Amino acid sequence: MTPVALTLAILLTSVLAGLVGSMLGLGGGIIIVPALTLFFGYDFRTAVAASAVAIIATSTGAAVAYLRDHITNTRIAMFLEIGSTLGALSGAFIAGYVPARFLFLLFAALMAYSAFSMFRARKSELREDVVPDRLSERLQLRGAYYDKALGRTISYRATGALPGLLLMYVSGAFAGLLGVGGGTFKVPAMDIVMKLPIKVSTATSNFMIGVTAAASAAVYFVRGDVQPLVAGPVALGVLCGALLGSRLMVRMKGSTLRLLFVPLLVYVAVQMAWKGVTY
Repeated sequence: MTPVALTLAILLTSVLAGLVGSMLGLGGGIIIVPALTLFFGYDFRTAVAASAVAIIATSTGAAVAYLRDHITNTRIAMFLEIGSTLGALSGAFIAGYVPARFLFLLFAALMAYSAFSMFRARKSELREDVVPDRLSERLQLRGAYYDKALGRTISYRATGALPGLLLMYVSGAFAGLLGVGGGTFKVPAMDIVMKLPIKVSTATSNFMIGVTAAASAAVYFVRGDVQPLVAGPVALGVLCGALLGSRLMVRMKGSTLRLLFVPLLVYVAVQMAWKGVTY
């Protein structure tokens, strides 16, 4: 493959990653890393570094649209980032003491349960009669946005603030231990435990993963893992895909987003379980 053809192939792959990542609140790394390592033959460190850059691009591109439409809830995002950041620090600290096989299998079980819970709620467009807990009420974890698919303004209130914070800690710990987690854990936690609308969950996840990825990308840059000829087309493609995905997401129904998320969670669960068995 010629250098020009390789760059175009990476660019098109990144557009797809940005499209999926912005719609589901993932960042696109779940597509970028396997594509760069398996299909294009790049080193794993180079792929992960490019993925970190891609997550920032996805978050930036999607955040503009989601913040403009008032779908992203920055108050909830900043509250949950406390748990996610502390979890990432803890995960990095205990990485050498916890058996990797146990972590893979535990992560697989959590993803499988999240997939089942989302599939069970696949026909639920919006949750009615959500009763906020005391902490959610005190922190004013609520909001409203205009849903273009339903043609009306949706008001919502969060619940389960403390369980949600604990799950963000677990998510951050897995990210620190395995380099995975991110949106595949954050979105189900907000959707299932805190009972937020799925659109709010994906938009808020997009905002959160960008904050986390900015720190990790700086580390990769200092180490020299960021290769401009790889990260450049990845960032450009992901940004274009994210802008398109953010326009599509606001016009989709929440039940459709859940159906799109379920096979992704199943894929991650199977992948983690296989790593746990064969490690």
